[in-house]
Amino acid sequence: MSRSGTTLLKAMLDAHSQLAIPSESYFLTQLWDRHGAQPERDAFVEDLARLERVREWGVDPEDVRASLPERPTFAEAIQSIYQLYAESKGKPRFGDKTPLYMQRLDVLERAFPDARYVHIVRDGRDAALSMLAMTRKPRFNLSRPRGVGDFACAWQREVRAARSFGRRRKYLELRYEDLVEQPESRLREVCAFLGLEYEPGMLEYHRREDPSLYADHPRLAQPPVRDARSWRKEMRPADAALFEAIAGELLTELGYERAYPRPGRGGRALVERAVYAVRVALWSRALPLVRRSALWRARQVYIRRGR
Repeated sequence: MSRSGTTLLKAMLDAHSQLAIPSESYFLTQLWDRHGAQPERDAFVEDLARLERVREWGVDPEDVRASLPERPTFAEAIQSIYQLYAESKGKPRFGDKTPLYMQRLDVLERAFPDARYVHIVRDGRDAALSMLAMTRKPRFNLSRPRGVGDFACAWQREVRAARSFGRRRKYLELRYEDLVEQPESRLREVCAFLGLEYEPGMLEYHRREDPSLYADHPRLAQPPVRDARSWRKEMRPADAALFEAIAGELLTELGYERAYPRPGRGGRALVERAVYAVRVALWSRALPLVRRSALWRARQVYIRRGR
């Protein structure tokens, strides 16, 4: 779930000498919807040339073309992009950190069938405060949380989905609070799970990351900070009660203390659940149209540029 420490963990792992994790990709689902399980190489590479993110990574689509058979699998095609990125950083292994893919776990599994998944979980009330404090305009996404109750619905839905997904795969669950309080011991566990040797340099991530890349994560310019945000101090009691009325059972399952062990389950919580469910359903129906439209606009720009 966004605002749960995914960027912090990504920065720590990317500081490892054997592992490269680029900025959030977003394009996997677009490419799957357009090309399916066995893309045609040249058409796939043509689409790659239109993707700004691929250019930002410094990956040349022609190098991708040269690395693929004429009819690659989707996994081969996607992994060639990441492999080239990792090689450009002098590293043999790669990862991905894109929380938005929680909405399309089926595509993620197709792209990386042998992946190991690290699920970082944060107290949803603190994650809600972090999300609602963001000042940038949200992406056009009808499933993006609009308030505390809305975020509680999203947090419960996505955390449960990730845990369910992980029960059948190579999966490690990590609490954000534990990572910032005991970073070395927790990173040792993560490295063991990933088949990596722990490196002390992973804790020096703040010395190598460019703070300008993290406008929404200013704390990445310093070592891990305990209690960077605390719902006990900053969240209104009514909002805490609403969050727990919606997602209190999951908080308990994860070992988080509740301020309202038996919160009321009145009208507001029911309304928040209903509104969120309707919006997610509408977004799920609209998303294929949005993706096709985005790819069509990209194609027109590509053509107008004379490529």
